[in-house]
Amino acid sequence: MSLPPSPPVAARAQAQLDADRLERRRRHRLLVTLAAMGLVLGALGLAAGPSGLSWHEFMADLQGEQAALILGQIRAPRTLGAWGVGALLGLAGALAQGLFRNPLADPYLLGTAAGAGLAVVLVLAGASLGGVAIGLASAEWLGRLGLVVAAFVGALAGLVFTLAMARGAREPMRLLLAGVVVGVVLGAASDLVTTLSPEALRGKQSFLLGSTGFLGWSSCAWLFGGLALLLPLARRHARALDALTLGEDSAASLGLDLPRLRLVLVLLLALATGLAVSQAGLVAFVGLVAPHLVRRHAPAPQGYTLLASAAMGGVLLLGADVVARRLIAPQELPVGVVTALLGGGYLMRLLHRKEAGGA
Repeated sequence: MSLPPSPPVAARAQAQLDADRLERRRRHRLLVTLAAMGLVLGALGLAAGPSGLSWHEFMADLQGEQAALILGQIRAPRTLGAWGVGALLGLAGALAQGLFRNPLADPYLLGTAAGAGLAVVLVLAGASLGGVAIGLASAEWLGRLGLVVAAFVGALAGLVFTLAMARGAREPMRLLLAGVVVGVVLGAASDLVTTLSPEALRGKQSFLLGSTGFLGWSSCAWLFGGLALLLPLARRHARALDALTLGEDSAASLGLDLPRLRLVLVLLLALATGLAVSQAGLVAFVGLVAPHLVRRHAPAPQGYTLLASAAMGGVLLLGADVVARRLIAPQELPVGVVTALLGGGYLMRLLHRKEAGGA
């Protein structure tokens, strides 16, 4: 006959149950909040026109002859696409920070951004030298398709270059250093190309600043198709990421094949980053800040963190897109500038609070 637990043991067990219940409520509340914010920002994205956020202009657009074109072919895919790009960057940021066990890791660490930038510059330079004016503001779908494919292939090529220099994904520190070196080398090559072909400089600048103004329904199909594929695959490896937080030796003692695991995670990270970059250019800070905000408001195992980081990234970029369209209407700011200002400000505030707490 088993004895009832002693009062201190029962009290501790009850306290743990209460704490777990509170954490589950916090996680559920965060997802509900992100969903509500996404809906509100999506509505604002549909309403944001040339004059900024104007209810009268929005109602006029709904009743006008070009409502299907303005809302259905321009604002709706841009709004959904902005969320999709942010979600992929948030997912990639959570993967990078979990893989390298470093809260400052971001999706562009492994040479993907530099590879995509170089590929875009090569396409722009080659087009200008051939007498064809192709830029990010071009309306020709053929030129746009060339830039999208080039950016995606360039991102993957940068990753392959990094893996070759690091001799695989066995050593995280070597992989990080290789990514830094590849980024510097490919960035220098991009600068050399723009020096030889100055016509490509404007297109390169637009790509580096990031833009959601060219997202259409085809972009949404690629973004959400990629997200539907990569998010379940990433969550499938969430337990392995949890084990990596315990350290290399502890993870290996659990029977994990660390080299193969790192390679799979690096490929998922690169695919998510390359897909987002190919559609919207280099959008700064979203992949770095989104996991931070999730861990601050609802710390949880990696399975939840990956999902919530994707949702957080989508909300962040969608909000930045609305601000970029509203701030100096009828002109637009590059969305990458807005995310850099907001993300950099958040990290500076976070650093200041930590220093004040340490003092």
